[in-house]
Amino acid sequence: MENKKKLKILAASDLHGDSFQVMKLADRAEKENVDLVVLCGDITSPLETKNIIKPFKDKGKKVLLVPGNHDGLALGDFLADLYNVKNLHGKYAKYYHVGFFGCGGANVGLDALSDEETFEVLKKGFYYVKGSEKRIMVTHVHPEGTIVDKMFPRWGSKGVRKAIDILKPDLLLCGHVHEAEGVEDLIGNTKVVNVGRNGKIIEI
Repeated sequence: MENKKKLKILAASDLHGDSFQVMKLADRAEKENVDLVVLCGDITSPLETKNIIKPFKDKGKKVLLVPGNHDGLALGDFLADLYNVKNLHGKYAKYYHVGFFGCGGANVGLDALSDEETFEVLKKGFYYVKGSEKRIMVTHVHPEGTIVDKMFPRWGSKGVRKAIDILKPDLLLCGHVHEAEGVEDLIGNTKVVNVGRNGKIIEI
């Protein structure tokens, strides 16, 4: 059987406008020769919005994002249009054998979504990637009932958990709880990774 090229991803979250951290991640993306950068929300506020996407583009990297509860949903579209990157909120993207779909925001903060709204947004994007060999769900908030949710009760999303239970993605990339950076869990066959501000390299 012919060896299939793996997709190499640098995923990060909760940068909160820290352009110095973004520069470090962009350098890492170049050094690691990643195919794709995935940003899992709280990209900007409360610090600056400049130099948050551009460093990745300057390195020639494709970028996918979802906005976080501090960003607001409109900002996700603004950044996507400004830098010609993809906002996965209610949408999808495909690279090689991998399909991505996502939902921005959270159950708190700007543009807070109900659990049912979150599930419907994820289901909408999933429709277009359900035939992909691998499916990656990208959210800002983590699902209810994981290790992270036990650490921080009531912060997890029932809507994200419902999407995992019904849509069964291979991988969920998320953020939101800074103290849970790097924590991994398993829901059924779905691996859940809180990628954090220092980023996580993933090959799939």
